[in-house]
Amino acid sequence: MSMVSTPPALRTVNLVKIYQTGGLPVPAVRGVDLTVRPGEFVAVMGPSGSGKSTLVHMLGGLDTRTSGEIWVEGTRADTLGESAWALLRRQKIGFVFQFFNLVDNMTVADNVELPALLVGASPKHARERRDYLLGELGLSGKADAAPAQLSGGEQQRVALARALANQPQVLLADEPTGNLDSRNTKDVLRLLGEVHRQGQTIVLVTHDARVAGLADRVVTLLDGQIVDDGAVLSARRRPKSGAGDVVELRG
Repeated sequence: MSMVSTPPALRTVNLVKIYQTGGLPVPAVRGVDLTVRPGEFVAVMGPSGSGKSTLVHMLGGLDTRTSGEIWVEGTRADTLGESAWALLRRQKIGFVFQFFNLVDNMTVADNVELPALLVGASPKHARERRDYLLGELGLSGKADAAPAQLSGGEQQRVALARALANQPQVLLADEPTGNLDSRNTKDVLRLLGEVHRQGQTIVLVTHDARVAGLADRVVTLLDGQIVDDGAVLSARRRPKSGAGDVVELRG
């Protein structure tokens, strides 16, 4: 298969993050080796304080690493400066966080279109992509609203639409359903499933078993280290003949 020559979408080598708190070193991530293949959907789980958010923030250059390596599509990224990281994020990485970081003085439509326009998409393509994403997330009626007029759950969904606007090679998400009720969570899960089928690479921090159930792999962190990394073979991905258990963990 030609996959062999394709570099991983993301790779970390012995990644470490130590915070200095009141002069004391507090390790948040301790020697993580993680490889994410192109098109793979990896859910990152673990208790609060296990280093999940810190790991995902480092993968996107929002938090600097203490030591170790981060590779994005075969390019060493942890040694990049601020502006080079910003460019890499704009071109290759979509982000959804618990804090939405929407641009207050722009409409929902403009917030979602902006990332695609910044990487050179035509206005027509950016608009079509925006309409598709807002439609999938039940937000078509909010296109002309300002972020301040939206509920927290609506802002969360706009942030997801914006993160996917320029069809980034990698989507990094930190609890993207954290503020959502069950109906809106369903919309988000449906869209994530859809873009994943279209080849989107996703690394997503979640506490929600429904979200993790969409993933190809669940990586579990504890005290800053990977304690479990297993492929999820669910019924929908399994050959018909072997319809035994619904979920099988391997790894």
